[in-house]
Amino acid sequence: MSEISLDCQGLPCPQPVLKTKEVLENQAPELLTVCVDNEAAKENVSRFLTMQGYDVTSSHEGTEFTVTAHRSKTAECEVCTIMSHQDIENLDAQKILVFISAETMGTGDDTLGSSLMFNFVSTLKELGTDLWRIVMVNGGVKLAVEGSKSLAALQELEKEGVSILVCGTCLEFFGLTANKQVGDVTNMLDIVTSFQLATKTIHV
Repeated sequence: MSEISLDCQGLPCPQPVLKTKEVLENQAPELLTVCVDNEAAKENVSRFLTMQGYDVTSSHEGTEFTVTAHRSKTAECEVCTIMSHQDIENLDAQKILVFISAETMGTGDDTLGSSLMFNFVSTLKELGTDLWRIVMVNGGVKLAVEGSKSLAALQELEKEGVSILVCGTCLEFFGLTANKQVGDVTNMLDIVTSFQLATKTIHV
């Protein structure tokens, strides 16, 4: 059995995922252990490996997180890191990406901006099946945490099949990693790939 250990502690997003991707592409180990030093990196590496067909477990001791991945017999390592089977089946379909970089909409008054953002998120369902993915970065991640007025609307969209990606680095920065209530923790590789795959982008 080919085994590889990868130490990604101290590396900024998305380097742990990129390093993991490089190892998979060049060596395709049966067993891979990746060490990182924060919850967001652990979530990103775990999700990436799972999407590549690996069986993933994780553990942590202090500030060190260890992700252990065993390659399954059904591993599909040729699948794009960000693409689900549904994405592949609908390559020709309209895919609208909504990129949210703040918890308020517009400038001038934050109370008004908060109400506008709530109304915007609540109205996204009107895009129907064309709405493919929502990416939240910086202050936008605050919409996905406990206590957010927009949380229920986002959870309903996710239930309907909309992919929601929440920046892990941003959650860590605001101390909100444990408060996330919707979506998957993401990294800059996922975000860049999302822009590449989308047929239309809405930036708020």
